[in-house]
Amino acid sequence: MVRAPIRVPRWPAAAQEGPDFAAIRAEFEVPEEFPAVVLAEAELRAAQPRLPELDATDVPLVTLDPVGSRDLDQAVHLERRGDGFRVSYAIADVGAAVDLGGPLDAEARRRGQTLYSPDRRTPLHPPVLSEGAASLLPGELRAAALWTVDLDADGEVAGVQLRRARVRSRAQLDYPAVQAQADAGTLPDALALLPAIGALLQQRAAERGAIELGTPDQSVEAASDGGWRLVLRGDLPVEGWNAQISLLTGRCAAALMLEGGVGVLRTLPPPRPQDVEQLRLLAPALGVDWPAGAAPGAVVAGLDPARPGHAAFLEEAVILLRGAAYTAFDGAAPEQPGHGGVGAPYAHVTAPLRRLVDRFGTEVCLALAAGREPDPALRAALPELPALMAASDRRTRDAERAVVDATEAWLLRGREGQDFPAVVVEAEDGRGTVVLDDLAIRGRCTGEGLRPGTRVRVRLETADVQARSVAFVLDGAA
Repeated sequence: MVRAPIRVPRWPAAAQEGPDFAAIRAEFEVPEEFPAVVLAEAELRAAQPRLPELDATDVPLVTLDPVGSRDLDQAVHLERRGDGFRVSYAIADVGAAVDLGGPLDAEARRRGQTLYSPDRRTPLHPPVLSEGAASLLPGELRAAALWTVDLDADGEVAGVQLRRARVRSRAQLDYPAVQAQADAGTLPDALALLPAIGALLQQRAAERGAIELGTPDQSVEAASDGGWRLVLRGDLPVEGWNAQISLLTGRCAAALMLEGGVGVLRTLPPPRPQDVEQLRLLAPALGVDWPAGAAPGAVVAGLDPARPGHAAFLEEAVILLRGAAYTAFDGAAPEQPGHGGVGAPYAHVTAPLRRLVDRFGTEVCLALAAGREPDPALRAALPELPALMAASDRRTRDAERAVVDATEAWLLRGREGQDFPAVVVEAEDGRGTVVLDDLAIRGRCTGEGLRPGTRVRVRLETADVQARSVAFVLDGAA
């Protein structure tokens, strides 16, 4: 279930203060500055762009991203095609700017992905490319990998083309504005079909057994007074529809790779039967209806994270999505090629400005779509990608968690001994996790009688900014 953003008021604190985010990045060895040789190659590639011969600038593409984005990976145009639809999806052609084995490639492998901190962005590629010459900025001629995916009236893939092309985006759009246009029925022509196509693809995903938890993200934002605040943010409907276009492209990429016998997939094993049964037994206690024969994805899709019991169930449902990995292959297909969250084989190819593996996946697909074998150097690099991405994912996850933990402690410092209304989202043997009602803060809590999905009052016991830790004790029912 997708939801509008939940804006949580920032707790009063002195302006111009806050956690030391730079120290957190240093602790987790996040690469900050680019070496001079990398910057020099990036400047050269930006000054001498390699544009393909095919001209697709007649396709009136637009980009759709969070407000203020500059690293624009994708541009889209949707149109009717007979009884079905045509999706034109241009992906920034990072491979045209980054040579395999060169300084840019080596640095990108070291970084793995762009990391977003509250105070700065640490990009995968130098900004002259990621926010400039390679980004699909409006009005600019750019090199792209152009996917053309035809869908039938039921939203099933009827045909796929992939070619290098020069493109020009007509406009840079953002989620809140486009959501307002969708609500008013005034979407621009390029996106007029997004609600219909997005909903159709969501229906097909549900039929495949796809699982999308839809839990709100906890993140740190700058406050208007110069400090920081925590925010819980759920996806807008337009974000869910747009994500389906990316997932569609990733499914097409995986199909190309599997047919061609080479590539790198994003894999996730199907949920274990014992995990599904565990959730099924938990559902009644949390007020979750699980009809006979319903798949886990269908149950999850009907939940409202704003309801305490449903929120607690979603916390437990994470068990269904464990085991995600990148799986490279060359020859025989992987024994388990599917992605349980997508309900089909899937590959990352739509965010090459921000994620290393997407560039390699796109290059493989471009070769296979043209009827030729991928370059030997490209094939040789594929087995290295799973370890590189796993390390990058781990570093990003740890750094982002540390940022949130430090901000939670900073916002609550000096409030020890105070009571707060909260919801229990996880508990076992007198220990658990609570989310404060009035703040986007999660914390450890102890106390007999903690039960998932219940409202309680908790007392702040510690708020240690240096240790990035907050802890509560149960103080009674809400």
